[in-house]
Amino acid sequence: MNSFAGQKILFPRLFFFGGKGFYGGIKMRSGKFMFTSEAMTEGHPDKVCDQIADAVLDEIYKDDPNARVAGEVMAGMDFIIVTGEITTKTYIEVPKLARKVIQEIGYNKPEYGFDSHTVGVLTAINEQSPDISMGVTKKSAKEVGAGDQGMMSGYATNETPELMPMPILYAQKLAKRLSEVRRNGTLPYLRPDGKTQVTVEYEKDKPKRFDSIVIAAQHDPEVDIEKLREDIKENVIKPVCGKWVDADTKYYINNTGRFVIGGPVADSGCTGRKIIQDTYGGVGNHGGGAFSGKDPSKVDRSGAYYARYVAKNIVAAKLADRAEVQLSYAIGGLAPTSIFIDTHNTSKVDPQKIHAAVMKIFHFTPGEIIEELQLRRPIFRKTTVFGHFGRDEPEFTWEKTDKVGELRKECGLH
Repeated sequence: MNSFAGQKILFPRLFFFGGKGFYGGIKMRSGKFMFTSEAMTEGHPDKVCDQIADAVLDEIYKDDPNARVAGEVMAGMDFIIVTGEITTKTYIEVPKLARKVIQEIGYNKPEYGFDSHTVGVLTAINEQSPDISMGVTKKSAKEVGAGDQGMMSGYATNETPELMPMPILYAQKLAKRLSEVRRNGTLPYLRPDGKTQVTVEYEKDKPKRFDSIVIAAQHDPEVDIEKLREDIKENVIKPVCGKWVDADTKYYINNTGRFVIGGPVADSGCTGRKIIQDTYGGVGNHGGGAFSGKDPSKVDRSGAYYARYVAKNIVAAKLADRAEVQLSYAIGGLAPTSIFIDTHNTSKVDPQKIHAAVMKIFHFTPGEIIEELQLRRPIFRKTTVFGHFGRDEPEFTWEKTDKVGELRKECGLH
């Protein structure tokens, strides 16, 4: 029997006018269009968990750079749970470290409802499965196999100097600025939790202006909401967004009018729930796994970093305006099961030449990736907030554009 009998089923309509697509009457990527990305401050409950997970990894890596770490963290009302698989020769006090991270984030007052001094920390940690370990543990660093199967993507675009999509780049910059004005005392009434969102208007695939900006900033209860809105507009939005805002830009600052209760008190947090804002804000594709809490033998992380490295060098070499690189691996495998490069019809040379150049210049085994990007170092907590990509900082080795000359030469350019 048809369970839909007698029911009126509505489907969204897809229109085509002169080759330009509309979905439900909304224009798709051609001509003018809008694209939105969001980001979070370090006090967001999911970001609290990411920071604790990578703080555990970093602390272990200080003494044991060959450790295997696959940690997960959950945060809620007055508790933290740290779980996962860790195989290491060293020892760390996980509860003490978790409280230290929470303190540094800024949850250090009882009135916040989530306090580093009183939060309960539960641990449930096992060693890495021997079935996984035998595929990863090899005689030499270059023989390290992939810690799991999976696919991962990297992306780059020339629409910003950082070779990042503009919506996520500026959402991250706003989140970072929101954190800075809290920490340096410019807006002392702010609390650690916060979110940002930027909608960019594009014309002919180029960013034109910011159509709207959304900011949710946790604050002390006595603050006047209109003062907060004006303060954030003047001290956060204007210094960051500059020429991209205009008279028609719309602002949604604490749109409900109040944001006092925040962090894990307001909503539970988990590692890996913000993978889109960790990467490219929804532009391009995304791999299957999250980053935080994983050592680089997990190709979810190292492979995604290397895919960005390849894509960024392709765009920096001016071989294409946009580049997306997908890698995939089998557990325990050395060579990728596939390498896919998509320049979104923006390549300046034959795409086959780009592919051949990439295959000659870059090295895709997990061990070689770890070695080339110097990933066996305690650098990972820094990645957990304000994005894993598009940052000009020494720890972010996957942001280097040191292969530009070789790529251009292999493609016959000077």
